Amino acid sequence: MRTASPRVLLLGLNYPPEPTGISPYTGAMARGLVRRGFITRVLTTHPHYPAWRIQPGYGQWESTQTVHGVLVTRLLHYVPSRPAGLKRAASEASFGARLVGARWGRPDAIVLVSPALISSAAAALRRLLSLRQPPLVVWVQDLYTLGLSETGQGQGAVVRAMAVIEGWLLRRADRVVVIHERFRTRVSEDFDIPLDKIEVVRNWTHLGQSDPVDIDATRARFGWSSNETVVLHAGNMGVKQGLHNVVEAARLAEESGSRVRFVLIGGGSQLESLQAAGAGLSHLSFMASLDDADFAAALRSADCLLVNELPGVSEMAVPSKLTSYFSASRPVIASTDPDGITAEEIQRAGAGVVVSSGDPKALLAAAEDLASDPDRSTAMGAAGLRYRETVLDEASAIEHFSRILTDLISPDGALALVDQPTDQRTVL
Repeated sequence: MRTASPRVLLLGLNYPPEPTGISPYTGAMARGLVRRGFITRVLTTHPHYPAWRIQPGYGQWESTQTVHGVLVTRLLHYVPSRPAGLKRAASEASFGARLVGARWGRPDAIVLVSPALISSAAAALRRLLSLRQPPLVVWVQDLYTLGLSETGQGQGAVVRAMAVIEGWLLRRADRVVVIHERFRTRVSEDFDIPLDKIEVVRNWTHLGQSDPVDIDATRARFGWSSNETVVLHAGNMGVKQGLHNVVEAARLAEESGSRVRFVLIGGGSQLESLQAAGAGLSHLSFMASLDDADFAAALRSADCLLVNELPGVSEMAVPSKLTSYFSASRPVIASTDPDGITAEEIQRAGAGVVVSSGDPKALLAAAEDLASDPDRSTAMGAAGLRYRETVLDEASAIEHFSRILTDLISPDGALALVDQPTDQRTVL
């Protein structure tokens, strides 16, 4: 039986204290692996998402610290203020170059967190050219090439080139881990990956148990009156979210005298454009990112929680915000492709309603319908919470990932792991 603790190296663009997107999952996975006996190291960037600027106190060429038992090394890379096209590609490439030149130690397994495709491919190439090639896991949070196509950010030759890189990367992996069953099918069919090499590990809520929320006091603190219906969207405001649809829904609400108010919490590349488009609208408000306690309170104090996606977005991603939404016991409105992966998740959970993306009139009508039927709203919120507790469980997900790594590191079953206690608070 192997007695030395196995060493795992996680390589990814995003890590706490970034509050949204992939970061909370990578952070929780790293901490969870430490608790399960793995010596865990992370190579990542300085926190910059979703604002696309490096947070105060960070920005050194290289810095290393141990956080909750995880050795975290941050590498300075290029952060564009407007992350689109060649600038975003250059950002990923600069991180890839830092990964290639960094010290990796002697890991027993490597985990690449995608959709940072360019940097992940660079790291995979370094491994391929090394004398020592530990098992490689690619953890797919978004489908990169499909995302370029669905959001219109790539055309023709660019999409084909990225598809070649994505396929090459996934075929080099010993295991591909995806976050949804439909991802498993797409990865297998699009990139000719055998199904037995693809594992499904669902994402989970990164919010811990929160204290009881005084909804009336919270709404008053945020400036939400008791006689209006608050529809809240939380998280990144990028191209994929297509949030100009929400601005138009707020305009319709104002013109019709509706009691619906749309609230957008967070930041992103489209924030300034959205603020300009919604200037002067009393039925639309913006809030900066919140800490965990206020974020949980805001979700639970809203009347409806919103997922909004750009028309054409269908299969590229499962919105990470859904795990937190379901925990809040509030009904969800999904403005998305009715046949897409987000709609399927909402319908499977029974947690809300789906309207077609890019239809602000339908979005406003859905909010008004839910406001008029509080019993239905309560039932949907309860269904979402049940789904989160039974399907989207953090402990089960990390245990599954741990077994994948254990089987790759020690296929003969000789690896023994012992749970290790550690501080489990999230650094945000």
